[in-house]
Amino acid sequence: MKTKDAILYFGSKSQLAKNLGLTKGAISQWPDDVPELRAYQIERLTEGVLKADIPQLEQVS
Repeated sequence: MKTKDAILYFGSKSQLAKNLGLTKGAISQWPDDVPELRAYQIERLTEGVLKADIPQLEQVS
């Protein structure tokens, strides 16, 4: 899940932060991708509209 998509869904960094119980500053520190556990939280809050990306396991050869 991309951070920008989560912000767009909630309307602003402030609203995203409020819904997650975080500060706007905490959201500002996120990279391009939403941290994994927060992505699952957002998926539940949005009732699946936004989906957490499933991490791919690296294949060992």
